[in-house]
Amino acid sequence: MVFWLGGLHAAAACAAVIEETIHVPMHGVLPISIDATVPVLLVRPDDQRRHSLALIIHGRGVDALENQRMGRVDFPANARYLAARGYAVLIPTRIGYGIAAGPNIEDTGPCDHKAPHAALRAAAAEMKAVMSHALSAPWANPHEAIVIGDSFGGLIALALAADPPPGLSAVVNVAGGDGGDSLRHVDAPCDPLALSRELHDLGATAQVPALFLFSANDRFWGPSWPRRWFDAWHHPGHADQFIELPADKNNGHFIFNRNADSWHPPFEAFLRDQHHP
Repeated sequence: MVFWLGGLHAAAACAAVIEETIHVPMHGVLPISIDATVPVLLVRPDDQRRHSLALIIHGRGVDALENQRMGRVDFPANARYLAARGYAVLIPTRIGYGIAAGPNIEDTGPCDHKAPHAALRAAAAEMKAVMSHALSAPWANPHEAIVIGDSFGGLIALALAADPPPGLSAVVNVAGGDGGDSLRHVDAPCDPLALSRELHDLGATAQVPALFLFSANDRFWGPSWPRRWFDAWHHPGHADQFIELPADKNNGHFIFNRNADSWHPPFEAFLRDQHHP
């Protein structure tokens, strides 16, 4: 499918993009034995050039039913924005979610005793397979790939920074966390110290810079934990950044989809700092 970009800056507004779904086999990829295929929405400029990859990683629902209801994850506005910047955008629907179906391989345990390590390891392996598959295509540039994770996907992005696939140059964690439920426990994530410990360990081995973006009124994580998680992640000498985005409506946790004007400027500044063209 080919469609035209609209509502973007003038330089890209006249360019078409190609949208298609590719299917990436997971046989032998994951830490557990499972034979599955991950559907990946691909949105890329309709030209003859090679394009760096931009992987967008979705989050989790508050329960299994919400995960199943995700359908095909697409992030349409964000995909068009990144394609207009020249990226080939990959949006996988992970195993255990929506149309991908399959078992829940990302269970991090009960609220009072979180254990995120195995779940992040499995999800990161899945995302590496997606990126490796894409790099075999003639439209893919093997350099300067970026990963943007939303909510739990932000933690997966950080796991990739700690053990990066070839070509990864930066990751962005938008509203990343685990164990949030703004209906049952507002501003109070489950077992946040367990995540602090995990991020400290991941950050110690991080090989690419990370940008943390959190809204001031994220009702899943509250006003203090996002910064504390960044402090656990960040180690001296690493070019990481923490940016507090403005409050957004009733819950800034959803700012990635609802308020592009808030996160585009710090995101673009971060890429410039990393010397992305």
